[in-house]
Parts: sequence; structure tokens; C-alpha cells
Amino acid sequence: MKTPERSRLLALAAPALIFAPAAARAQPDWPNAPIRLVVPFPPGGSSDILGRLVAERLSRNLHANIYVDNKPGATTQIGTEYVASAAPDGNTLLLAAASSFTVLPNLRKLNYSLQSFESAGGIADYIAVMAVRKTLPTATLRQFIDYARQHPGKLSFGTAGEASQGHLYGMTLARGTGIDVQHVPYRGSAAAVNALLGAEIDFIIDGAVTPMVKAGKVAPLAVFYKRRHAELPDVPTVLEAGFGIQSTQGAGWGLLAPKGTPGPVMQRLAGSLHEVLEQQDVQDALARANSTAAWQAPREFVQNIDADRRLYAELLPAMGIKEN
Repeated sequence: MKTPERSRLLALAAPALIFAPAAARAQPDWPNAPIRLVVPFPPGGSSDILGRLVAERLSRNLHANIYVDNKPGATTQIGTEYVASAAPDGNTLLLAAASSFTVLPNLRKLNYSLQSFESAGGIADYIAVMAVRKTLPTATLRQFIDYARQHPGKLSFGTAGEASQGHLYGMTLARGTGIDVQHVPYRGSAAAVNALLGAEIDFIIDGAVTPMVKAGKVAPLAVFYKRRHAELPDVPTVLEAGFGIQSTQGAGWGLLAPKGTPGPVMQRLAGSLHEVLEQQDVQDALARANSTAAWQAPREFVQNIDADRRLYAELLPAMGIKEN
């Protein structure tokens, strides 16, 4: 039996329930199905290692089944567009490479933009390592630059593809030092590293080469980051090697979901991602994957990505990389 007081409270609450947002009235029962984490790179490279680490740790944290789905191609465009068009139910996520939103929009027409996604935040910054084939007669970056100047157009560098971060680093190095080198794109970092091991190319600027450096199979010259690589403490940064080369603040990765994914899902994802990145063993594992934990709140990540997009709009033409 309803008391007068209870009836009055129900009457007051009814309008609020009627006009409350749907997401607030019906909190999604999530995760309620396997979650696909799309990694827009081939298996074996730094991004793939990072994606599998994030998937495994988020699975534990969310008590969910999260699996990696590699969808490489067109320098991340294929996998990124796949997620942009996926159902916004929280069951399809993207390990987003910053270059997908900073570099590619300045080079080609895309079927997605940053506004096609919801952000769960930034994950990590990329640490690229410059290494040369063992038979190249250079032991330091300065010696390499001198050798390249003496052999213009003769040295080649391999990358994960056109407009990949390794390509940009290579062109930035060439522009900043006045050397003439040839770019050879491959289908992913692993293929480029294998090409270096086989002496098909002369050098590479990619974090995926780190295990080969540690194994003594290639010779490291410098780290393209503001700090030394934790796995290669004896290798100097480019600045320490004597060269101040213009670049961005770091390539970066983030976690995105299709536009329209419910707010409560994104909030839970962001909170869980932040917790994962605070764990010391995760930070150590990221270092082994040629990256450094760099949590950014969802809105901060979007703002930083957009700022880098504007930077590349000025930088790419100056490097001779034009829209195609």
C-alpha cells in the first residue's frame, strides 16, 4: 500500500525519469561479448606488441575477452576506417596510431576523421632507434652523416610504409643534415627489419629493430626521442649525438571507439586504461616494446592529435612529401 509521502516522491521522480538521457536510464551491460581490438599494422612490429599488451591487461581489468585483430594496409588507413564504420557498441576498438590522424589527413582523402571516433585516452609514445647494417663503415651518427654526404643518393632506408613514422624520421634527418638518401617502403616494420638484416637497405629508424640491436646483428647510432631507450641505455639520443632535428613530440598511440559508443562504456574504458598504464610491469613491458607509457585523458589526447595534424600540414610540404 502506497503512503501519501511515497506517492508524492514517485510523482516528483517521474518527470526526471522521462526526460533523463537514454544512456543514464539504461546503463549498458558491458562488456557482454568478446571485444575486438583492431591493430592497423601487421603482426610482429612495435604497434602489434603494444596492442597485444593492452588487450591482455584490459581483459584482466575489465573481466572481458579482448582479442587483437590485425588489419594492416595503406599505412593504417584500412584498419582505422574499419573501426570508424563499426557498430558503436563498445565491442570494436582501435589501437590508434597518431599518424592516422596527423599525417594521413594531409596526404590523402580519407573516409574517416578524428570526429569519427570516441576517445578513451592516450597510451604511449613511440621510441624509434636508428640502426645501420653491420657492414656500413660508420660507428656514430656524425660518421654516418659524413659518409652519406660523401655518397649522395647511394644509401637507402627501409620503413613500415609511405608516410609511416620511420619515413618521416628519415626525411627529417635528411632535411636537417643535408644528406640525400633513398626511401624504400615495406609492408610493416618487421619486413623492413628483415631487409636490413639481409643488407637490402643501409639503415632504418624504427623501434622494431631494438631486438636486433641487442643481439648485435645491426649497429645502433641514435634514438629518436627526448630520452634514451630504457632497453638501450648506451645509445645516445639524436640531440646527444650533436643534431637538433625538428620533429613532433612523439608519434603516440591511443585507444578509440566508433562515434556514438555510449558514454558509460567510454568512461569505464578510460578509467581502466589509466589504471593499466600506472602498473610498473606494464611500463616495463612498454619499454621492451619500444615505447614509453604516456597516459593522456580522452580530451587531452584529441587536442594533442589535432595540434600535431596542424604541425604536419606545414612540415610535410617542406619535407617534399605532398598530397597524393
